[in-house]
Amino acid sequence: MGINIEFNPDLALRNISEYKNGNRKIEECIPEILEVWKTYSFLKRDQRNFWILWEIPLIETKGWWILSRPKACIVILEATHFVNNDIIFTKGLYKVIEVFNDDKIHFECFDPVWTRK
Repeated sequence: MGINIEFNPDLALRNISEYKNGNRKIEECIPEILEVWKTYSFLKRDQRNFWILWEIPLIETKGWWILSRPKACIVILEATHFVNNDIIFTKGLYKVIEVFNDDKIHFECFDPVWTRK
């Protein structure tokens, strides 16, 4: 028997409408307004590992690997695994470094574009 762990190079959360419709908890969704330097909570089902030493993209997911382009550049500040009703979850905090409101490419692979020469 092994340990199921997912490694995530990004943080994929749902659209805020999923919370407003009662389908998801607010921590599972991207806030309606993202503010630079503000810290937000997140919640993901399953045991997840994130890169916490550098900036990663915040993306929107509709599930089943339907993903948006990055909505923001974030830093994961903490991630904790816990069990609720025999289901593993990962919760944590992320800080917004930059919000993207255009169609420009902001990440190359999973690095902010300014880091590549």
